[in-house]
Amino acid sequence: MNRSMIASVCALLILIVLACNAPSGSIGSVSGPSSASPESNVADPERPAPVQETGKSFTYTFDSDTAGQMPAKFHAGLTGQGAKGAWEVKGDFTAPSQPNVLAQTSADNTNYRFPLAIADEGSFRDLDLSVRFKPISGRVDQAAGLVWRLKDANNYYIVRANALENNVVLYKVQNGKRTDLPLKGEGRTYGKKTDVLSGQWSELRVVGTGELFEVFVNGQKLYEVEDDSFPEAGKVGLWTKADSVTHFDDLRVTAK
Repeated sequence: MNRSMIASVCALLILIVLACNAPSGSIGSVSGPSSASPESNVADPERPAPVQETGKSFTYTFDSDTAGQMPAKFHAGLTGQGAKGAWEVKGDFTAPSQPNVLAQTSADNTNYRFPLAIADEGSFRDLDLSVRFKPISGRVDQAAGLVWRLKDANNYYIVRANALENNVVLYKVQNGKRTDLPLKGEGRTYGKKTDVLSGQWSELRVVGTGELFEVFVNGQKLYEVEDDSFPEAGKVGLWTKADSVTHFDDLRVTAK
């Protein structure tokens, strides 16, 4: 075998070794929208919950739940990445209904991280959903949200208030990707600015009828959104983002 043939064989062997040791998908691929992203986590299937008849109502004050634990009629979920939420019932002498609140206390600052506390008693299509909330801390976010028509931790509607941004935004989360929705008659404005005070209690409310969603803060209507991404009934729950430490009280839902 002459030197040129030996050199060719060696080069071929080197290419084979490099190909075998390359990360999966790296050869011949180009990074872009189809690449893996923080949105593409896998959600556990939800246990079915009965669809509630018009007028059926649930109120969660957390006052009879065991301190230090997730409320008995809820379970935790996570959209995105990072640590799961640390949800626990705890005392708060400022609570609208004494003595307890439901608190999300993990300060994991993963940006695309959305801890969920999902209520298990029922599913709702048209509904009137509200909660009292108090942002406690967070350097990335100080957020509090309501979710509805939830299919799993990657598919639901969410409206959230943020004390660092002083705004209220309604999104859909579809296949793990969060997208803010345009306001009816105003377009895609990334929600609306309004005072959201850290360390103080406020009320967030959404009324959903068919494809129309009305958003309220402290009794004032902010805007409407129309969307048909999730037309069927689903569960309701609470939501935070990134390092938000937030207290919740008086979660109320009524089927319409």
